[in-house]
Amino acid sequence: MLFAVLFTDKPDHGHLRAANLQAHIDWLERNRDVIPVGGSLRHEPSQTPKGGLWIAQADSKQQLEVLLQTDPFYLAGLRQSYEILHWSKSNNERQALI
Repeated sequence: MLFAVLFTDKPDHGHLRAANLQAHIDWLERNRDVIPVGGSLRHEPSQTPKGGLWIAQADSKQQLEVLLQTDPFYLAGLRQSYEILHWSKSNNERQALI
């Protein structure tokens, strides 16, 4: 199943993001089979991110929830909240690399 996972970071916790960024990127790379697309969300490119977005493929929401709890950002206390949503591609036959 496909999912979109939306994260909201705790306000004024950009220092946690900076301190754990490389560990988070390494973690995403190790889990790229489940999370092929992930990145930060912000209002302007120069601003500190407000959260993040993953496009994920997993067997269940529970699988993603267990996995995200091992993410260095989560472990460091950066995340204020997250939402795991089922996602349907508009054209299931089209493959896109981002």
